[in-house]
Amino acid sequence: MTLFSGRLARLLAGTTIPAALLSAALVVVPPAHATELDQVLNLPLVNRLADRAPGGVHTALPTNLTELTELVDAARASGRPAEEYAALLFQYRLVQATTEAGIDLAAWDPSAGFTANRTNMMKSYRYYENFQIDHRELQWAGMGGMVGGDFGGGIADIELVNSIYGLPGLQEMANTVITAVESAFGPAATAQLPAGLRVLAERAGDLTAEDLDWFIRRVVIMQKAIFDDLMPMHYAYTHEGLAAIEEFHDAGLVPDDVLAAWYDVASGDPERIAAGNSTLLRREQYTVVGDLWNDTRAYRDGLGEALTYAMTLVGSPSIAGVPALREFEPVVVTGTLPDGRTAELTTPLPAWDWSIFDQRWAYVSTELLPRYRAMVENDYPGLVDALRVPYEQQFESQRATARIPQLLEEVATGTRLSVN
Repeated sequence: MTLFSGRLARLLAGTTIPAALLSAALVVVPPAHATELDQVLNLPLVNRLADRAPGGVHTALPTNLTELTELVDAARASGRPAEEYAALLFQYRLVQATTEAGIDLAAWDPSAGFTANRTNMMKSYRYYENFQIDHRELQWAGMGGMVGGDFGGGIADIELVNSIYGLPGLQEMANTVITAVESAFGPAATAQLPAGLRVLAERAGDLTAEDLDWFIRRVVIMQKAIFDDLMPMHYAYTHEGLAAIEEFHDAGLVPDDVLAAWYDVASGDPERIAAGNSTLLRREQYTVVGDLWNDTRAYRDGLGEALTYAMTLVGSPSIAGVPALREFEPVVVTGTLPDGRTAELTTPLPAWDWSIFDQRWAYVSTELLPRYRAMVENDYPGLVDALRVPYEQQFESQRATARIPQLLEEVATGTRLSVN
């Protein structure tokens, strides 16, 4: 008997009421949302990486915030383990984040390509930067927002097929470098060159508009996947604190190291804050998009590798002091000249590929992270000023097309053979 039914019985004591009517009065009515809640418990997060469908993590879940709030409240009040309403909780936090960012989650479809998602991409990165502006400890968000302009500008250029990836200039440049290596050391020495550079030289002409469209959609999917994974946590932390992250952990939505990272972020200790943000960044690059990048690189018998290498070739983050991707680990080929002397050929092209996690992480952890941290700790007002620049301006300033002529010139004049 509930508390209500007990009080009712005491009030009715001593009165003459038909037994059937009294029995009906004591029936316990189930919560209004019990039936609806049962339908959304124990759902798999089939679309957590945004690669299956538009919208949220499962099509059975609503995208209306009022509905989600009522369902989550009912799930919490039911006393069920958080694991049973994990997908519901994730969707709830995701809709809170997209609503605050000004994005309609139900209509957010990364498979529609860049142009259809340009506005959502801008709003996403603006949202990231706002977290950093309002919360000094949220360094992952600030760095992600700042680098997002570089990323988005590059994707915009891919849609201009002939500006980069249909560009004969990049293929010609790759062939020039290969010819230089063969002339110096013989054909076998070209094996020292990055695989992506060789594929770019040999097969760039095989790329079709359909290939480029597929590549664009894959990269836009990754952009949404990162938002979907990390922005719900950022929203929960900034609005409800570490208890909200604990609930994510209880639901099995994040592992122990991510929970610990949020405690580090909230600690007030600069070293712990940096470590916590590093853990979030590694989650982004390894857990969220690691396999997506691997699949992209493997696309169509290696053509994907030409595309991921080309992205590495033209990428240049706008964080102060961070080198362009091609400058981080440039190509060096060693060999023996026909006259028996040993020599070294260097060229200002990347010896690595952004899509390979270990190589990407080496760049991120030694260049992006420490330099961004230095901006936060040594010139936070200057960083905030940079983040407050209208995002359209940040985006357009990083169009890769503006760098292509410079890149071609650098390779033409910077490829050198040094005899030891």
